Amino acid sequence: MNLLKRTLLMAAAAVVTVPDTATAIGIEDLVDGGNNYPWQRVELPGTVCGNGSQYKFWVYDNPGSRDLLVLFEGGGACWDYPSCSGQEGILSAANRNGLPDDYITQFGTQFVSPLVNGADPGLPLRPKNPIVTNGWDVVYMPYCTGDTHVGNSEVTYTDPSGENPPLTWRHAGFTNTRAAMDYLADRFESIRRLLVTGFSAGGVASVALYYEVRRTLNPEKGYMLNDSGPAFPAPNATFNSRPLHETIRETWDLESLYAELPASFDPDDLGSITRMLATEFPNDQLAYTGYSSDFNFSRFSYERFYANQSEEEILARWREDQANLVDAMNATQNFSYHIPWQRPINDSHCTSIITFIGSHACPSIRKKRWFEIFEWPWSQSWKCPGTFTPLETFLDKWVDGDRRLRLIEPENGYNEEDPGMRIVGPLINDALSGL
Repeated sequence: MNLLKRTLLMAAAAVVTVPDTATAIGIEDLVDGGNNYPWQRVELPGTVCGNGSQYKFWVYDNPGSRDLLVLFEGGGACWDYPSCSGQEGILSAANRNGLPDDYITQFGTQFVSPLVNGADPGLPLRPKNPIVTNGWDVVYMPYCTGDTHVGNSEVTYTDPSGENPPLTWRHAGFTNTRAAMDYLADRFESIRRLLVTGFSAGGVASVALYYEVRRTLNPEKGYMLNDSGPAFPAPNATFNSRPLHETIRETWDLESLYAELPASFDPDDLGSITRMLATEFPNDQLAYTGYSSDFNFSRFSYERFYANQSEEEILARWREDQANLVDAMNATQNFSYHIPWQRPINDSHCTSIITFIGSHACPSIRKKRWFEIFEWPWSQSWKCPGTFTPLETFLDKWVDGDRRLRLIEPENGYNEEDPGMRIVGPLINDALSGL
């Protein structure tokens, strides 16, 4: 029996099970949303991946469009031998062996971003839905330098165990990005709307590189959406993200990036980039999205800098830093945010990948009252009266409506109890584990 039929039968019977591990499940089996664009691969002289191989990015030029999406891919980060060699597992850098020529057509890349594909994908019991970026030109910036696309250093890392030879790594993300943007400025000479976005490490790139990208491409209107790659305020050692920021500043040579930024940026506080962007581009729409229970990026931020941290302690640091970021965004006129609490997909990491299911934000969410317990679905003890905002609705209002929106969801168990999520979530996680 194919996976779609099996899933539909599961739903009809209201049975929630983990997929049979003997069944090979891929993203392509779950979602109807991957693109088949006639991509053009671009290779520029002097651009490299961490292992020294040629860096590549891909461009889809949709005839008649004057709207451009630039997406920076995510995938971990590294700043020492264990993380750059892959010994740290999930806390390592992606694509350590470089980028194959067919990278853009591989399933992980093809299906990862509804923003790239112009649609929230179809899932069993959920139709495919075009979103605001449908029909846009697209630039896909893969990630293979371990530096959230912002580094400019070549480092030789030594294996602490002495068992393996030294590893020379090129943190060339900033150089790659500058070369790519110069190329794109010549190719796209008249951009009406520019949306710079990215997820995870690519989210960091979207906010850290927006000033560079925006000035180089010079659109009529600019938008920046950072998905789950926050530049948390950390002006001194009392802030949770300060050890991480100090480590990457030195290892990746962030001075190259900082030298390009205006005086409204404080080089001693990476988090000041929120205020800087709002100041320099007051007519642009800027936004952050991410989960309050993100147990992926939070591990990068704290696990290797604070010993013996439990999941609860790591998430407590994350939420404290997130509150500081929200305060910083609230102090601006043009920063929006869409912050759901949790979804049981990918450890609550990234709201805009694979599917928007479970990425809604509901500031008014609460427990059902006694007289509401028989409202459908009966298994759901949570209710969102009046403020239920799916991510696609947020994007419509933010881009097409040119509106500032500020949505933060309090602690709740809505997604854990949602019948559709309890079916789809395990299937997507199983598929993601195979990427």
